[in-house]
Amino acid sequence: MPAEYDSGFCESEDSMSENKKRLDTVRLQEIVQGFWRSGALMAAVELGLFTAVSKGSNTFAEVAAALDITETNAERLMTACVTLELLELGGDGRMRNAPDVERFLVEGSPRYAGPWMLFTKPSWNDWGKLSEKLQSKTVDRLGKYGEFTVEKAREYHKATYSIGMGAGRRFSQEVDLSGRSRMMDLGGGSGAYSIVATEKFEGLKAVVLDLPPVVVVAEEFIAEHGASDRVAAKPCDFTADPFPTDCDVAVMASNLPIYSREIVGQVVQKAFDVLLPGGEMHLIGETLNDDRKGPIGPSLWGLSETIGGTTGLAHTNADCVGYFENAGFIDVSVNEFIPGTLARITGIKRA
Repeated sequence: MPAEYDSGFCESEDSMSENKKRLDTVRLQEIVQGFWRSGALMAAVELGLFTAVSKGSNTFAEVAAALDITETNAERLMTACVTLELLELGGDGRMRNAPDVERFLVEGSPRYAGPWMLFTKPSWNDWGKLSEKLQSKTVDRLGKYGEFTVEKAREYHKATYSIGMGAGRRFSQEVDLSGRSRMMDLGGGSGAYSIVATEKFEGLKAVVLDLPPVVVVAEEFIAEHGASDRVAAKPCDFTADPFPTDCDVAVMASNLPIYSREIVGQVVQKAFDVLLPGGEMHLIGETLNDDRKGPIGPSLWGLSETIGGTTGLAHTNADCVGYFENAGFIDVSVNEFIPGTLARITGIKRA
């Protein structure tokens, strides 16, 4: 009998009040087996399962042939993907992709996000050693990010770019930068936010500030989009180096959990100090609710920095509002950006 069904895993009913819910280990087992789900999705992406299904391979036998795997393994993987609601099983026994899978995980799609789904795979083994990492007392301001080579930066930002352009489009839909002249993109990586914003808002220029190896990669993405005449990329450790003094917009997106409260507060203060009067700053990040009870994503991003070796952690919305108000920004607001995932904190520098 599988262990999870062994009655020894359940508390005796005699020890429980009749009006209380009987306790078992199911919830705990689901958490501890969470990496099985990750492994199934990553394998499906790596093997091209969803691309094959989109192209018409809809049965175990057809997928086995398309992916060059055994029919048994095709059945194993596809059955798991059905239960994970990644595939949908029709009444005729044939499979089709779930709508979000069809949009984001079919190679060749303009919004293909496969690289992002594999983004955390290089740290897979490190998560198995998390208890050891948590016992370490050695941290560094930049951690693993300070060790980036151009090749590592290219691989890293190929993943962030695969979802960054969508986030950049959302930002430019929600925020009106009409009349603004120059935007500094702090830790801008691939330059996605800058590329999209300068394309939408006439006359807007931007500068991506990031570590030297990342700048090389950013320039490649910028050139690929024909944006070199409106977006520059400059080497800058934005946690330590000075900022340009001719910008009226500052954006810091999707790197919040990498840094400590002290560092984020200092960065926001530096941005405030150099922004032109009437300028605005937007911090887009994975934030906890103020009661610190969720969402789970920001908490795990913060925990992941144990592996990254930085001083980073999870920040609450209230933390971020405090950084802005302490720096001197007015009209500070918290705006839902991607529900359950990202918030956008905005502030204005008095004219």
